[in-house]
Amino acid sequence: MAVSQPAAPHLEPTRIAELLAATAATVEAELRALGEGGARWRPAVGEWCANEVVGHLVEADLRGFTGRIRMLMAEDEPQFLGWDQPRVAADRGDCAKSADELIAEFLPLRAEGIELVRQLTPGDLERAGRHNVVGRLTAGEIVAEWVHHDRNHVRQLLAIGQAIAWPQMGNARRFSDPDA
Repeated sequence: MAVSQPAAPHLEPTRIAELLAATAATVEAELRALGEGGARWRPAVGEWCANEVVGHLVEADLRGFTGRIRMLMAEDEPQFLGWDQPRVAADRGDCAKSADELIAEFLPLRAEGIELVRQLTPGDLERAGRHNVVGRLTAGEIVAEWVHHDRNHVRQLLAIGQAIAWPQMGNARRFSDPDA
């Protein structure tokens, strides 16, 4: 007899707000712990440095999450547009910025988003618009995707820290990779 996976708990706006706050705390702690050199280091050609990851979170909050939720609250069935993420990242020049500068930009913006999510009602979560690539989106879907998106980029930040530590691990690398 197959055992089915229990359904994931439903994320209410208050829980989503807590998860968004947890991301903010993690991002700040990791960026500060990496130091300026680590925050500006690229793990490979064409990959973002940690500062660029945070710059992307800023833009995603503005354009994709807080921005779209505000549009949904102000308009009926708004039209959402995608954005050229690599171009925006290049234009921002975040690798050259200080970690403190990016944290100072990210944290207040994230605090606004968290407060907005905390105020959402069940009716607000049903408000919908149309995205030019993925189709119909509700506010409830957008806030859930925000949590998912955050966790992908937290993983990315943590992987940068791992990549920095790897060369110094010597034989301890074999705990993670027996062929190392």
